[in-house]
Amino acid sequence: MTAGVRIAMWSGPRNISTAMMRAWENRADTAVTDEPFYAYYLLNTGTQHPGREEVMASQSTDWHTVAHMLTGPIPGGKPIWYQKHMTQHVLPEMPLDWIDGLVNCFLIRAPEEVVASFTVIRPDAELWELGFEQQARIYEHVCRHSGSLPPVLDAADILKDPAGMLCALCARLGITFSERMLHWPAGPRSSDGVWAKHWYQAVEQSTGFEPYKARTIELTDLQSHLAER
Repeated sequence: MTAGVRIAMWSGPRNISTAMMRAWENRADTAVTDEPFYAYYLLNTGTQHPGREEVMASQSTDWHTVAHMLTGPIPGGKPIWYQKHMTQHVLPEMPLDWIDGLVNCFLIRAPEEVVASFTVIRPDAELWELGFEQQARIYEHVCRHSGSLPPVLDAADILKDPAGMLCALCARLGITFSERMLHWPAGPRSSDGVWAKHWYQAVEQSTGFEPYKARTIELTDLQSHLAER
């Protein structure tokens, strides 16, 4: 492990994870990495996502290689490295000891909201695709091996008060907060994964965090069962 702060933000799908990546990338002192285990996940689960072959060609499909990269030198020689991770990409056979040198943080969202959004794309989604079980496994590992409770951020809280929540997170991480985290230029980024064209349209149009809007969610029986689980 070389010098620098490596922030691993662990989130499930249909969250504000890409907006959070934008916030950190807009800092002058931070490099970002977008879903580094996506290709490994696609290859080993057989999941059919848009651009599947292109994604697998763009990244290593060997988790050992990816983990070694993530604990190596920070890109561009910057002092901070923000790593956007999808918890569902961490498969059961992957050990977690390699994350012990990272600063692990967790981004959560109400299960009902995740299910309502995810099943628009995957109507027959299974629990493992939502990443909650994997997120719990990672969280419990971090608690056991770090001896302290890691930062956990609710997406709704961030949208209600971006400045307050990001300032609190930075303070917890021992990093100076930057106003640049609150707004960013619209458009794509070279650091975005090749899958951005399939998933990032809304974020590419954004220039900051969307204002929080309370939603009334009506779930079908199948969706309710999934959220309950």
